[in-house]
Amino acid sequence: MLAPTAAVNGIPPKGNEDDVMIDTTGNTNEVTETRGDSTMDIEGAPKFAPVQPKTEKKRSLKPQTRKVPIPPHRMTPLRNVWPKLYPPLVEHLFLQVRMNVKARAVELRESKATNDPGALQKGMDFVQAFALGFDVDDAIALLRLDDLYIDTFEIKDVKTLQGDHLSRAIGRIAGQAGKTKFAIENASRTRIVLADSKIHILGGYSNLRIAKDAIVSLILGSPPGKVYANLRSAAARAKERF
Repeated sequence: MLAPTAAVNGIPPKGNEDDVMIDTTGNTNEVTETRGDSTMDIEGAPKFAPVQPKTEKKRSLKPQTRKVPIPPHRMTPLRNVWPKLYPPLVEHLFLQVRMNVKARAVELRESKATNDPGALQKGMDFVQAFALGFDVDDAIALLRLDDLYIDTFEIKDVKTLQGDHLSRAIGRIAGQAGKTKFAIENASRTRIVLADSKIHILGGYSNLRIAKDAIVSLILGSPPGKVYANLRSAAARAKERF
């Protein structure tokens, strides 16, 4: 409310210097007021100048490394096939590979030329497959195909056997001169490694199941003739499926 003396003398009232003046003549244009480095619109929302983007330097990420231990009984085969083992890792996956003789492990590391994010894992699976006992030519399939897996189990996981019973079970799986093992591999399109009481199978998901069912049947005591018949029927079903 105005003071009486101010109304009589016609002195304009003192207002806040930061008040916003609004045009009442019907013009709808916004009237803004400057406050420092920002402006205020008619609704009181601040308006700031756009922020200039800053150029940030990319941080150099440390290359990832993996170490694959090699069992003592695979050191000599690794030494013999080393000229054949590292070219797929270096030329196709663009990884850096070295053999640490003191630690008995193969060390893998990403390089600047590595462009596949899964290259390190593929290389590790390839070396692990060789360490389990697979041939280099069979292990290379892990680098070329994405739907290959390795299944590992022990005979005691199926049935508890000891002494001569365990030896006879291993003999039934291998067969005379390895004929049974080769028959299972050819029928199921897999690769099998018998490492004492451990069994490693390399192949696709459905093929792994066919080979594993045949091996489990042999461990439980099924005659080889019955296992061969089941393999032939399973192989026929697989051909019809494809």
